[in-house]
Amino acid sequence: MSAADTTVIVTGAGRGIGRAAAIRLARDFAHVVILARTAAALDETAARIREAGAQPLVIAEDLRRPEAAARIVALALEKTGRIDALVNVAGAVAPTDLFSMSDAEWDDGLALKFHGARRLTVQAWEALKLSKGAVVLTSGASAMAPKAPGAAIATINAAINALAKAFSERGIGDGVQVNSVLPGPVVTDRRLAMLHKFAEARGVGLEEGMRQFSTQAGISRLGQPEEVADLIAFLVSPAARWMTGSMVRMDGGEANTV
Repeated sequence: MSAADTTVIVTGAGRGIGRAAAIRLARDFAHVVILARTAAALDETAARIREAGAQPLVIAEDLRRPEAAARIVALALEKTGRIDALVNVAGAVAPTDLFSMSDAEWDDGLALKFHGARRLTVQAWEALKLSKGAVVLTSGASAMAPKAPGAAIATINAAINALAKAFSERGIGDGVQVNSVLPGPVVTDRRLAMLHKFAEARGVGLEEGMRQFSTQAGISRLGQPEEVADLIAFLVSPAARWMTGSMVRMDGGEANTV
């Protein structure tokens, strides 16, 4: 199969790791289906995909809605004819303390990051079986070392890793490869907002705050979205075909994980 025949779906493609992954995968796939809640959030990503020589398909859907996954898969198949890879990135979970987080916040975090990825993978499964495709679910290194101040982040990330492992077990018989990626502290818009607060609380500038945060985390520097995107591109490539059911950490060797 040539790259001219292939399609990848990337969720959360409006910013951060999702945007970087969509742009990187435009080098390997002819069609890159990009998702966010609003089409406007995907303008820059779509332009960069075209520059890389691939054709973007912009879909504005809220993955929190149970019916969204079926519509996304139907449109991707209608417009491109196949699905060869699915990269689940969408999902932000409130960094609220375990004893302060409301039921609504828990439900919202699960609705997008966990159930959104679960439903989309289920809906795309038959097409992925036909193409002998690949799935990546993005969680986070916090799953390996849950802490009370960010309990929901760690808990939902751990659930995603378990979900990916369950999908991979079914995928062995169906010919679908499934892995999860566990990024550590990556410089995204959301992370920068957290770092600004971290620096302000210590009375230092952002650059010094980033240095102190990295030291506290036991790493030399924070990661970049493009680095995680390269890892994702490998996991859905032919070179990684025998790799399935793996949880792949990319966190700079963060000291508080195991």
